Order: sequence, then C-alpha cells, then structure tokens
Amino acid sequence: MPLTSDSAVTRGAPGGSAAAGRPVPQRAGPPEADDPAALKVVPVRHPWRWAGIAVTAVLLAQFAHGLVTNPAWQWEVFARFFANGTILKAVWVTLQLTVYGTALGFALGLVMALMRLSASPFLRWVAFGYIWAFRSIPLIVQLLFWFNLAYLYQRLDFGIPFGPAFFHFDTMGLVGAMGAAVLGLALHQAAYAAEIVRAGVQAVDSGQLEAAAALGLPRLRRLRRIVLPQAMRSILPNATNEVISLFKGTSIVSVMAIGELFYQVQVVYGRNGQVVPLLMVATAWYILLTTVLSVLQHFVERHYAKGVAR
Repeated sequence: MPLTSDSAVTRGAPGGSAAAGRPVPQRAGPPEADDPAALKVVPVRHPWRWAGIAVTAVLLAQFAHGLVTNPAWQWEVFARFFANGTILKAVWVTLQLTVYGTALGFALGLVMALMRLSASPFLRWVAFGYIWAFRSIPLIVQLLFWFNLAYLYQRLDFGIPFGPAFFHFDTMGLVGAMGAAVLGLALHQAAYAAEIVRAGVQAVDSGQLEAAAALGLPRLRRLRRIVLPQAMRSILPNATNEVISLFKGTSIVSVMAIGELFYQVQVVYGRNGQVVPLLMVATAWYILLTTVLSVLQHFVERHYAKGVAR
C-alpha cells in the first residue's frame, strides 16, 4: 500500500500513532540568534598599526625635544631676526616675484594650451616647441640669459619685418635684474601651466560640449559655464603645486643679487656668522606662506566641487 504524505510524517514520529498528523517540533536556537542588536561585536585587532603609531609618536617627541632643548638652534637669534625689517622687505620681494611670475605664466600658459588644442597643425607645433624648449632648459640658465639680454642684443629695431627699421632703442636699461627674474620665471612657468590647463580641458566630457553646441550656446558661454567649472577640478591641485614650487623656486634668483628672502638671509648670516638660526628664519617664512597658499587652495577647490563632492 503506498504511503501518503501524512503517513510519511507519522512514520518517523516518536510515540506511534499518538503523534500522527503532528508536525515534528524543531529545536529552538539561542534567543539572541535572531536579534542582531543582541550580538556582541568584537572589533578587529590591529597590533602592528598601534606599534607603528607608538614608534612614530616617540620619534616625533624626540625630534621636538631636540628642537627645544638643543642650544645649537639658537632660538633667541631666530626670534630677533624673524620679523626684522630687512627680512620683511625680502619676504615682500619674494611675494612680488611669485605673484608676477604666476599671473604672467598662467596667462601665457593658457594661450599655449589653446594653441595645443587648436585644429591648426602649425599652432600646435609652435606651442609644442615652446613647451619642449622651456621645460628642457634649466631655470637658472634661462634667468642668466635674460639677465644678459643686453649682451646678446645691443638694440631692438621696430619696422617692416626683414626690411628697414623705423626706430630702435638700446637694451642696456630695458631689462633690469627684477625684470629679468620676472620674465624668466613667467616664461618657465608658462610651459608647465600650458600642460596643466590642456589636461584639465581634455578631462571634460566632449559629449557635454556637443550637447551645448546643439542647444545653440555661444562658444564663450560654453567655455565659461561648462568647460571651466569642470576643468578647474583637475587644474587646481596641479596649478597650486606649481605656484608653491614657483614660490620656493624664487630663491634661485639670488644668483642675480636680487634681495629676495634667501638672498637676504645669506647676506645677514654672512655678516654675523649665525648660519643655522638664519636658515630657520627662511624656512619658517617658506612654511608659513606655503600653508596660506594651501588654505586658499582648499577653499577654491571646495567652491568648484559644489554638486560633485560633499
């Protein structure tokens, strides 16, 4: 006789027919197994991380203790010269070189980036040649070339190209030390700025430009409202790095006897022999002004990151 489903359940039940038709009770688990809130959460142990933190903290404490207690740092000399009038004037010259070099460099770099993105092969190759040349020649060599412009070209003629000149003037007083420094820094910076701007523009999705053109938006509005806000997210970090590098790189113009920060520090410790505290004065000013630039970068980046990142 075939077994029905009820018979199959009944056959295995203890107690014979008395248990017929009753479901087999299942063993209940612990009451907290079904309640996630009752589970005990055990955090993951990271012993090597804590060991690394401890070692790093000890090293930092030793370094700070050495800075405070080592008399060779001569902090009293550092405090006397940190806000000295000569040093403050040198800081102002350094800031001027940075601002002028950055403004002119990125303005020319923008032009070179647009030439690199142009549909004209001639303009692309001219821009590529400029970037190749100024990235290949060391900055100190460029500065010395511009400083000796009067030796290379005694006068400049203005007139018909390859024809007669209408007037000319001597170059002896045309480019001074400060002008040569700004010119060299700006032309050098433009080569790097061009590649930064070009990379930022190319990072924008071309489909958005095509959609904007299909809607009839003018080219300038497309550039201002679509390309620039998105490109700035890629441009800003690299551009800020270049500005900070230029700010610190102004110390190289000391070879032209310009009274910027590092040159004046050299002059002062050349007179009194206090080399270490005077170098710390320059270091502290570089760190302070670089921190200000980094803070400005943070706020500008946050402005252009609206709608993209929290």
